[in-house]
Amino acid sequence: MNITAKKITSYVLAALVVIVTAIAVLAIWDIISLEDVMRKIMTSLLVIFASSVVTLFIFNVVIKDN
Repeated sequence: MNITAKKITSYVLAALVVIVTAIAVLAIWDIISLEDVMRKIMTSLLVIFASSVVTLFIFNVVIKDN
């Protein structure tokens, strides 16, 4: 794996950890409702999954390289 790709991946993972930690701390202190956040996150992930499936279908079936 390329060194640049490893650095980018590690920065993205570190950012995700910081974001999840911030959400968890806000939920512990009852500043935000964790149920609402989790529902929105799951809905967003479902939408992203559906769009990636459609994109994958387009690239594999419609724009097929011979």
